[in-house]
Amino acid sequence: MYNPTVARLTYRALLGRRRALILFILPGLLLVTAIAVRLLTGADDQTTADLLGGFALGTMVPLIGVIAGTGAIGPEIDDGSIVYLLAKPVKRPVIICTKLLVAVGVTIVFSAVPTLIAGLVLGGNSQNLAVAYALSAAVASVAYSAVFLLLGTVTRHAVVAGLVYALVWESLFGSLVAGARTLSVQQWALALGGKVADGGLVTSDVGLPAAVVLLAVVTAGATWYAGQKLRGLTIAGEE
Repeated sequence: MYNPTVARLTYRALLGRRRALILFILPGLLLVTAIAVRLLTGADDQTTADLLGGFALGTMVPLIGVIAGTGAIGPEIDDGSIVYLLAKPVKRPVIICTKLLVAVGVTIVFSAVPTLIAGLVLGGNSQNLAVAYALSAAVASVAYSAVFLLLGTVTRHAVVAGLVYALVWESLFGSLVAGARTLSVQQWALALGGKVADGGLVTSDVGLPAAVVLLAVVTAGATWYAGQKLRGLTIAGEE
């Protein structure tokens, strides 16, 4: 379920355009903030949890997921160049799975890795906070990439829709409305990170079994439906 040519084209699309600038800006901002906080306040576990949970996992990870997920396929559909790819003897599920793997890889590199480094800078992995939040970021990267890749196949306004979900649902409603938190990728990912962290600073409103099931269902469901939409696009093009 992986095609090197499709992967190479997808990496080039993600890292060779203006959106790549944002991919570097957000992690850079996190690291600069972490260094500044450490120099000004010293090591503090609560501060580490607040910064990694609020900025890294709550804002940076979903935004990078939007950029990578929608950018993996959305621009090709918008400008019509997807037709040339679909004309190749590559199965549609392989195209989707390859693009998803690329989007996941990019999101993890630009979100989970900086989260780990920022956590080490802030507190030296005290109470396993750096590893816990990095794990949460990596897990969230998979689900976000699948969801936003799906958006890229169903709407020409995938970036706008992704930003609405990331900033309004995840960040705003997810922090204010208790019921909304149970339907939040961020909370599902935190459930896994909470099992790694010590001291109870990493918490989730969703239990671990439910979180694992929801992450699996959403990721698999979004990937499958994206493949179906791509197959429909092929049929329309052939007709």
